[in-house]
Amino acid sequence: MSNVIVIEGAHVVTVDGPEYANGHVVVRDGRIAAVGAGPAPAVEGEIERIDGRGLVVTPGLVNTHHHLYQWATQGLFADGTLFEWLVGSYEIWHRLDAEVVSGTTSAGLAHLALSGCTTASDHHYIYPSGRGDIVAAEVEAAREVGIRLDLARGSMDRGKSQGGLPPDSVVETLEGALSGTAAAIDTHHDPSFDSMTRIAVAPCSPFSVSGELMTQAAELARDKGVRLHTHLAETLDEEEQCLAEFGCTPVEYAERLGWLGEDVWFAHAVHLSDEAIGRIAATGTGVAHCPTSNARLGAGICRVTELLEAGAKVGLGVDGPASSELSTMAGEMHQALLMARARKGPKALSARRSLEMATLGGAKVLGRDRELGSVSVGKVADLALWRVDGFGHNVIDDPVVAMVFAPPPPLERLMVGGNTVVDRGELRTLSAETASARGREAHRRLTQEVNR
Repeated sequence: MSNVIVIEGAHVVTVDGPEYANGHVVVRDGRIAAVGAGPAPAVEGEIERIDGRGLVVTPGLVNTHHHLYQWATQGLFADGTLFEWLVGSYEIWHRLDAEVVSGTTSAGLAHLALSGCTTASDHHYIYPSGRGDIVAAEVEAAREVGIRLDLARGSMDRGKSQGGLPPDSVVETLEGALSGTAAAIDTHHDPSFDSMTRIAVAPCSPFSVSGELMTQAAELARDKGVRLHTHLAETLDEEEQCLAEFGCTPVEYAERLGWLGEDVWFAHAVHLSDEAIGRIAATGTGVAHCPTSNARLGAGICRVTELLEAGAKVGLGVDGPASSELSTMAGEMHQALLMARARKGPKALSARRSLEMATLGGAKVLGRDRELGSVSVGKVADLALWRVDGFGHNVIDDPVVAMVFAPPPPLERLMVGGNTVVDRGELRTLSAETASARGREAHRRLTQEVNR
C-alpha cells in the first residue's frame, strides 16, 4: 500500500496557481498527488491526516546562495567592507578541514531546516591542501539533516602573488581546481528528478579567479551537464577593479568568458546598469539576491524590481552566516520586501512576489523548477506548514502578509519528499542540540588555532 499524507483545512499557497483559503494537499509516496479547494478526495493507503486549520502550506523555501563553512566565524569584522572582511576572514578560513566543514554543515543546514528551507545551494570555494575530503564531508552531513543540497564546488587560483585577494595558502592550481571539481561531479552529482545532491561548477569571483579558470570551468560544466555559479557585481570596488584590469564591467567580463546563459546564476548582482539587467534577462541568467548580507557589508541594494520587470530569474539567498549572522530564508523574504520598498516605494515588491522568489524563483535559478518550488501535482512533496493562528499573526487576515511582513511564524512541519524533517518546531532527523554542538566545536577549533 502507498504511504499517503492528507492535509485538510489549510490555506494553501501553490505559488504557480490559485490559493485555496480552505484547501487540501495529498502526498503519495513523496510526490504531490492532489491539491485544491475543500476536503481532499478519497484516497487509499496508509494515511496520515494533518489538521490544517490555522496553517499556511507553502512550497519549501529554496536557498540559492550560502557558505555553510562560515557558521564557525560569525560576528567577526563587524564594521568592515567586503574586501576588509574577506582579508581578515581568510586568516581564519585557511585552516578549514573536512571535520570543521562537517560540523558547520550540520549546524547551518539544521538552522535552515528549522526556518522552512528544503533546498540549499552551498558555495564552498576553500580547499586547503591535505585537509581531508571536504566535499564528501559536506554531502554526508547534509544527508543526515535531510534537506536537499546543491553543492556549488567553488575554486580559486588567483592568490595575492597573482594580484588576487585571497592568500596563496587557500588557492588551488588551475589543474587542481578543475580536477577537483570534475571529481566532485563524478562522485556526488545526482541528476535524478528527486535528487538530494546536485553539484555545480562555481569559481569564486573575478578577483580571486583567473580568466583561464573561468573559461575552462564553463567548458567543464557544459561537458558534464551541470550548472555554473559565481559571485558577481557585489560591490563598487569590484566594478572599479574590473574596469581598471579588464576594461569592462563585471557583466561584460562574464559575457566575454562565456558566463551568461540559462545554466548560469550569479550571487548578489547588486551594481547593475540597465544594459546589464537587460543582458541578464535576455540570456536567462539567474540572480541570487542576498539582501541581509549586502546590507551587513554595506555593499548596496540589488535592483530586484528592475530585474523582475525585465523578466530575469531571481531567487533569494541567505549567504554566509559570517555576513548574515543567523539570518534565515524566511527572514530574507522580509528583508527583500523592505529593501525593495526602501528603494522604489510600497509597490516595488509584494508579499506574494517575495514568497515566489523564495520558492519557485529559487527553483528556477537552480534549474529545478520542474520538480521544486510550487505546490503542484507531480512535484516532489517539499512542503512547509506555518502556524499563523497564534499570538500576533492571528490578527492579520491575509496569511501571506502575516508570513512576510511580520516575523516568521512558527514552523509546524517541514517535509522533504514527503519525509518529515521538522515537526512542531523540532528537528526529527539530526537533533538541534547535536547540530548546535557540532557548529560550536567547529568554531572552537578554528578560533583556538588562530589565538594560539
